[in-house]
Amino acid sequence: MSEALGIRFEEIDRAGIITLDRPDRLNALTKEMFEALSAQYAAWSPAAHIYGVVMQSTHPKVFCSGGDLKVLQKWGEQGALDEIRDFYRAAYQHVWRLEKFFRPNLPLIDGLCLGGGVGTTLFGTHCIAGENYGLAMPQVGIGFLPDAGGTFFLSRLPHNMGLYLALTGKIIGRADAYRLRLVSHCIPAAHFHVIVDAAKDNHPIDKLLDGLHRDPGEGELARLTPIINRIFGADSVEEIFDLLDAEDGPQAEFAHQTAAEMRKKSPTSLKIAFQQMRRGKNLNLYDALRLEYRLTQKVIASHDYLEGVNARIVGKGRDSDWEPADLSKVDDEAINRLFDVQEEHELYLEELTPGL
Repeated sequence: MSEALGIRFEEIDRAGIITLDRPDRLNALTKEMFEALSAQYAAWSPAAHIYGVVMQSTHPKVFCSGGDLKVLQKWGEQGALDEIRDFYRAAYQHVWRLEKFFRPNLPLIDGLCLGGGVGTTLFGTHCIAGENYGLAMPQVGIGFLPDAGGTFFLSRLPHNMGLYLALTGKIIGRADAYRLRLVSHCIPAAHFHVIVDAAKDNHPIDKLLDGLHRDPGEGELARLTPIINRIFGADSVEEIFDLLDAEDGPQAEFAHQTAAEMRKKSPTSLKIAFQQMRRGKNLNLYDALRLEYRLTQKVIASHDYLEGVNARIVGKGRDSDWEPADLSKVDDEAINRLFDVQEEHELYLEELTPGL
């Protein structure tokens, strides 16, 4: 067994076992953890004795809360932008490594999975949700952007659901995630040990997972799909707000609550996320990750990012003082330049062949 800070790696028979074990930090991921994950997947990829990889959490309610904001806040206060850049580089390189990993990859999620935690689970061969599964991409709430591959996978969700999730940071349960194909199977957590044993024994996993899967039901978003599709199909963030505010039909309460939640977010981040979803539809994952890193280099030096992380950590969830605070004051041309103008620090991903 090998161990990095907050994460354990084991080989038991034919299975590689990854255990997230930072319960005091809700399994928040550090640069060292991302690097350790990438190195371990690189080692297991050509290993003939490894059938598949299981990823699990020791926390009873949280699988992974995303990147470690406490560390990022400290670096932000110190002006240590290179360290922040290295953190996001390690995160995106691991997403790319996971995308190219060809062996069964089995994250067993029975709790919240947020932000960067989604990127460490979504791009494998499978994704298994227990009863307490919850997913969210809440980054616009800290003056950042839906990253870790969010540009790619959110933009491809049907009925403008990806834009809705990106702009609201809404937590969805396993029924909605399954309908959106963000998880492959819904399996009671009491049966997770069967999956682990199967991976250890080199048991063909797909038939087993299909047999253990239980339909999770309709989900909360099914009845809201028409209004989400209509409103979040608008041509701008401003128009989305106008439509939400003007809604007076049966879903008026939902619309007004959604608008109120979005108004807590960074106006600049809302504009960035909107552009991501528009542009992401035409990008493969490789280019999406490179774009996200380019955006990251500019956003991490911004007032809103430093303020958003500081408000969450030091202010213990206080309201953030965004600049600008008014959506109408966000410069659309400046947003376009974030996407189109190359930075000194660009992301170059290794050209991995699946299985290497």
